[in-house]
Amino acid sequence: MSRRTDWTGILLAAVLGLVIVVPLVVVAIWAFAEVWRYPSVLPQEFGLRFWNATLARPDVWAAMSMSLRLSVTVTALSALICLPAAYAFARLDFPGRNWLFLSFLASHAFPKFGLLVAIAGIFLNLGLISTFWGVVLIQLVGTLMMMIWIPVAAFQSVDRRMEEAARDAGAGPVRVFWSISLPQAAPTIFAALMLSFVGTFYETEGAWLIGAPEIRTMPVLMITFINNQIVVQYGAVLSVLLWVPSFFALLFTRRLVGSQSFAKGFGV
Repeated sequence: MSRRTDWTGILLAAVLGLVIVVPLVVVAIWAFAEVWRYPSVLPQEFGLRFWNATLARPDVWAAMSMSLRLSVTVTALSALICLPAAYAFARLDFPGRNWLFLSFLASHAFPKFGLLVAIAGIFLNLGLISTFWGVVLIQLVGTLMMMIWIPVAAFQSVDRRMEEAARDAGAGPVRVFWSISLPQAAPTIFAALMLSFVGTFYETEGAWLIGAPEIRTMPVLMITFINNQIVVQYGAVLSVLLWVPSFFALLFTRRLVGSQSFAKGFGV
């Protein structure tokens, strides 16, 4: 029996290719193009002149270092704060549990920039504007939902029968958690950590509103380049540099966390 052609899938793949892949390819080409004039489909001349000019700037490396420091700090604090809370939401029953759980959606239920402006007014009185920890706190707001909801699903999917068997064998609560619960939930939790890292690395509005002018991340620097430079290649080079850390983080996550393990964390 011959298989029918899935024209709907082909159409969706083509639309996704136009919307997602094509702009990325164009930006990547611009990063290596030295001369690209209309109406030519491809650049007339390729080279690394704009890469050399961009990488020779000290502010580029300072911004890259700042973005990595912020991403690591925010991800670590998110894990420290949210993972115990996620375990409590998944396993404990306490008054107001459902309302408190849903409250973590509050930061995403309103226009983000308006929320950031309100927080900026508070941070101004606390002396946190243009400080490293001010940016860390504002970026934590964006990671709370992801670092609560995904680990909760992971802890809920843990096989309770294995935990009960371990307790029957004499294991204490701490031993059961470290030997049974955490290893089963770890792949999905690790995926949540990597997604938080990548999301923090790309976060722009909070870093610009709270951190400027002292704290400058790679996305903020890229916006500055685009606004101040009429040469497209400078912004394209910074865009490619922004892709590198997140690409390797997601690639590492994909190799470590199989699709079945990730789906299991959501109870699929």
